[in-house]
Amino acid sequence: MTSLGEFGLIARLIRGRIQPASTLLGPGDDAAVVAAPDSRVVVSTDMLVEGVHFRLDWSSPEQVGRKAAAVNIADVVAMGAMPTALLIGLGCPPDTSLATVEELTEGLWAEAGSVGAGVVGGDVVSAPQIVVSVTVLADLGGRAPVTRAGARPGDVLALAGRVGWAAAGLDLLAKGLGTPPEVVGAQQVPCPPYLAGPAAALVGATAMIDISDGLLADVGHLARSSGVAVDVRSAALVVPAPLREAAVALGLDPMRWLLTGGEDHALAATFPADTALLTGWTRIGVVREGTGVYLDGQVHDGAAGWDHFASA
Repeated sequence: MTSLGEFGLIARLIRGRIQPASTLLGPGDDAAVVAAPDSRVVVSTDMLVEGVHFRLDWSSPEQVGRKAAAVNIADVVAMGAMPTALLIGLGCPPDTSLATVEELTEGLWAEAGSVGAGVVGGDVVSAPQIVVSVTVLADLGGRAPVTRAGARPGDVLALAGRVGWAAAGLDLLAKGLGTPPEVVGAQQVPCPPYLAGPAAALVGATAMIDISDGLLADVGHLARSSGVAVDVRSAALVVPAPLREAAVALGLDPMRWLLTGGEDHALAATFPADTALLTGWTRIGVVREGTGVYLDGQVHDGAAGWDHFASA
């Protein structure tokens, strides 16, 4: 890869790529130009660090690329927006193989393309380990953003997408296990319900959040921002057969994964009680007066999810 140099590598990675109509000027200049028909741009960024968020002995470079894009796209759809463009910052050791970088880039383009977005630019630098930083731009389509701060007492709490799978997959990989493969795969590449976010905004979701750190942890963020209490009903969370199989193999309670496991990037949202929930959304709790997170009517003060800077 060093024989190509920085600009040769960039040229190699963008060669032949087709941009969506929202990209007015793509890679190759000092900056890109992206259409903003709504006149507002929703922006989010995330960073994946080798050894912290992924391991190349557990995931392929293509899977890492897809994951890096997915975690960012999930953030903007949780605002009710649809992504239009991604900017990529890539750091890697100089001896990283060209094949690794090309496969990682392929994953980024594939995940962006799955929602009609383009990769419009970025930067490549030398680093001690692989670091992928992604910034996503998105369009609200004329709607108000759905924030974490709009939940009201009497609303229902609903979930779209799956929770617990990625955490179970991580525990399996940590024990050197590769089955069930669909559970391991959930840790390697999340499957956020991208279309569910904008759809929820259209039917009047009052608050919404991407479940990245754990259901109880992220519902807690929503509760604090809204100044309400949220009561999660565990009976509404069904443990699917693959998670039961993983739990048996590891001797663990699968409900721990569903309630506190992160990285699936499901969506939790609150809706007025009389809202007919869309297909793909499942009612899992209620919003009430007060503060904090409740589980089955009891204040939850135990583990809620992941925190990078929490003390051990």
